[in-house]
Amino acid sequence: MSRPGAVQEGAALTDGRRWRVLAVLLAAQFMANVDTAIANIAAPSIQSGLGASGGEAGLVVSGYVVAYAVLLVAGARLGAAHGHRRVFNAGMAVFTGASLACALATGPVQLIVARLVQGAGAALMVPQVLSGIQLHFRGDQRIKALGYYAVALSGGAVAGQALGGLLIAADIYGTSWRPIFLINVPVGLFLIYAAMRWIPQDEGDRRAEELDLRGMSLLAAAVLLLIVPLLLSTDQGWSVWMWVSLAASGALFAAFRIGQRRLAAKGGRPLIAEEVIREPAVRWPLVAHGVTTLTYFALLFVLAVYLQDGLGHGPTYAGLAMVSWVTAFGFAGPLLARIPEERRAAMPVVGCLVLAVGYAAVWVYVLCGHHSGPTLFVLLGIGGLGLGISSNALIGWMTFAMPDRYAADLSGVISTNAQLCGALGVAALGGGYLALAGSGSPDRSASALGLVLAACMVMAVLSAGAARLGTRRRATDGEPSVFIG
Repeated sequence: MSRPGAVQEGAALTDGRRWRVLAVLLAAQFMANVDTAIANIAAPSIQSGLGASGGEAGLVVSGYVVAYAVLLVAGARLGAAHGHRRVFNAGMAVFTGASLACALATGPVQLIVARLVQGAGAALMVPQVLSGIQLHFRGDQRIKALGYYAVALSGGAVAGQALGGLLIAADIYGTSWRPIFLINVPVGLFLIYAAMRWIPQDEGDRRAEELDLRGMSLLAAAVLLLIVPLLLSTDQGWSVWMWVSLAASGALFAAFRIGQRRLAAKGGRPLIAEEVIREPAVRWPLVAHGVTTLTYFALLFVLAVYLQDGLGHGPTYAGLAMVSWVTAFGFAGPLLARIPEERRAAMPVVGCLVLAVGYAAVWVYVLCGHHSGPTLFVLLGIGGLGLGISSNALIGWMTFAMPDRYAADLSGVISTNAQLCGALGVAALGGGYLALAGSGSPDRSASALGLVLAACMVMAVLSAGAARLGTRRRATDGEPSVFIG
């Protein structure tokens, strides 16, 4: 059974228009990733420019990610119900307007609120990217499109790191960090125009319109109750309300899961179809993808703070530090498409292990007394390659594991899982780094960085185990490779 509108439109597209549609969609994904990475580089400048605390600067980063994560499933569902182009453009309009509000913010609270709205806009437009790839591309073409998707992910991170550092260092007319958000406005307006011209109109499927607002509210509240105390505790210390908040978060997560199961049992429409969650070829790769993404978001935040506050480097230097990582990430997508079919099932595990090696290499480098330098940048590239291989292979595995009618559910759960884990990484590992480093010496900052890297290495190894469980279960079922399409 297929959804009316979107799939039929996708099938009717010529090859030339199909790739133009992909270009518009990936440009939106690029922008969303730019604004995840760019805020990490801007965090120290935002602190000094707006008088924000370290926890408030963390909320500028993770507030965007939390809103983005919590609403991604809703964005995917709305795209399936009301048409992917319509929802894509609505999300782009919200994202563009919120970017302008971020640039004009006069205090940390205003900036955090604007970032929440910006994340909501991203949550509307981004699910249409992966849904569009699943609906408009088949077989080897989908593998190729997913390779370009990985390039967009890494390219956004590269631009966020490098461009952010350059714009902040340039201090255009004394505007400091504000141009990093202002640049989104003309780009966003152009993409709205391009989407109206090239993305096909689709009516959607009104049967997908039902949306579990209670479930969404529970999930949003649970995430906020978890993230906020983890970040603010670095400035304020642990107080009673923070422990109460964490306990309430656990209770709400449990209530959310129970509510989703009951809704499915009654024949209702949960946020994520139960068939998707129950499928081992999706469930275990989701764990692996979430854990590896957690370590990446944490490293983005920690390394930016370490290089600027810990070692005294400028934003340009900090912005360029992760370029080798995200560039290697981008190479992994096209590289995976060249792997022989019979070996692709092993790539999720290989990628996770290469990521662990990358973290171990940087950890040893720091333990040997080196604080920064070109060798650090080269070693970071190993981790980027591992993350690129694992992410692209895991996403490819999951998208081929389920029929196309689950495209919106799968798009939402993959993106939501990654973003929630990313926010948790910034809060937990980023907050841990801030607490350990304090305002101490370069040696103390390096020691705190080493502990974060050690934790990331252990988690990458554990993610390899989860990836192995997902791919082994599929293989032992005697089913053909999910990469065939």
